[in-house]
Formats: sequence, structure tokens, C-alpha cells
Amino acid sequence: MARRIAHEIKNPLTPIQLSAERLRRRYASKLADDFDVFDKCINTIIRQVGDIGRMVDEFSSFARMPEAKLEIGDLSDAVRQAVFLESVRLPEVEVTVDLPEQPIVALFDNRLLGQVLTNLIKNAVEAIEGAGLEAIADPTIIVAARIEGDRARVSISDNGKGWPKENRNRLLEPYITTREKGTGLGLAIVAKIIEQHGGKVELIDAEPDKNGRVGACFTFTLPLRAADSDDVETTEPPTAAAGTDVTEAGGATPEAEKQGEPHLHAVEGT
Repeated sequence: MARRIAHEIKNPLTPIQLSAERLRRRYASKLADDFDVFDKCINTIIRQVGDIGRMVDEFSSFARMPEAKLEIGDLSDAVRQAVFLESVRLPEVEVTVDLPEQPIVALFDNRLLGQVLTNLIKNAVEAIEGAGLEAIADPTIIVAARIEGDRARVSISDNGKGWPKENRNRLLEPYITTREKGTGLGLAIVAKIIEQHGGKVELIDAEPDKNGRVGACFTFTLPLRAADSDDVETTEPPTAAAGTDVTEAGGATPEAEKQGEPHLHAVEGT
């Protein structure tokens, strides 16, 4: 039912956007006196249509979340690919990786993990934008991964506006958001995917940056091996994107606390 509703909402969006773009092409040159108002109205239509489309996509994705198909792969390569693809989202923000020299061989669904990393890096960029680029010296996002016992831990840290001090764990619930145009589904989808992997999710404060600014850190774990390896498909580790140009950051990532709920847990940083 949810997918059908999403489909019906999205159907008219494309012709609305195409009609607005056609109006701009056809009448822009004929409205020289009122071009600024005309152009602003057209931009508003296109932007709002895009926002509705993204909200519908998130709603549909949450409704039809596929089961994770765990395979053995190199987690470090998956991180590098996601950073490479998302590092161009806002050139003013430096996106770096902090990875060990050796591959991190873990169990994960490569497509779903890519969705998780893309969503979290996008959120980190928006957190920095929300705090104001002009207010942050050296806006930075660090995507780190390391091995902890029989688990791999991935952390996405930024020096943006940070998590709310109270009830931050509610951001993992569907339809809860602090952003004006947020759907409240992005982090809920991420939490659901990690739960399918048998991992844990935590919302903690990031380590202070070199200027003492404390942002947000989203950290989660993934299994390094299965209890029964016969049930897991073995594939070649994913290949890093050609020409990836990311810097290796040497900064430490925050340690997650070990207590709390079995799957979803939010803690205050110290």
C-alpha cells in the first residue's frame, strides 16, 4: 500500500517539472521587465517538485526495504567508493578517510552499505551547511573504519551543528527530524539496514576538531565473520573507484560506549 501511494504521488511530478522548464525556455526572453520574479517562481516550482520527489523516494525505500544479503568484502574499499562519489557534493567541505593499511574483510551487503554511507555523508554535509559554512573554520567530514574484536566499526564525523542534547536517539525513529524539509526517514532507513546486518548504531558527539568545535558522529558496527560461514556467499572484494582522490586522515575517531539497547543506542559525548 505504501509503495502504491508513493507511486501515485510521484506520477504527476515529472510533467509539473517539465512544464515549468518549458515555460522558462519559451517566455524568459519575453518577460524582460519581470524576468527576476518569473525566474524565481519557476525555480521555486522546480525546487519544490524535487523536494517532494526525494521525500517520496525515501518513503518508498523505507516501505520496501530489501533483506540484506551478506557477502564477504573489503569494507575499506566500500568506504573509499562512497567517499569518492560524495566528496563533490559541496567542494567547500573536505571529506577524508581514516582507514588501516590492511583490508577490513567484513560481512555486508555492498549495495545497502553504499546506501548507508551515502546517506550519512549527505547528512554530515547538510549539518555543516545548517551550521553555516561561514561560521566554521575548516569544515570537515571524516569517514573512518577499524577492527574491534570480531566486529568492524565505521564512524562518520563532522564539525557541523552536532546532535541535539536531549532525546537524540529519537532521530533513529521514522518521521523524526530536526531539519525543516527533512522526511525523518533517512536515519531510520540507515538504522534498519545496520540492524539487518546484526550491527549496532550509536549517535555520539564527535571528537573536537583542531579549532575545538564539536560536531556529530554516527557510528555503527558490522560483523567480521558469520557464525556459520557456509551460509555466507563469498565474493571478490569490491574494487575501488578509479582515480579516487581522497586523503587519509590521521585524526582519532570517538570510541562508542558498549552499554545500552541491543541495536539502537544514543550516548552523550564527554
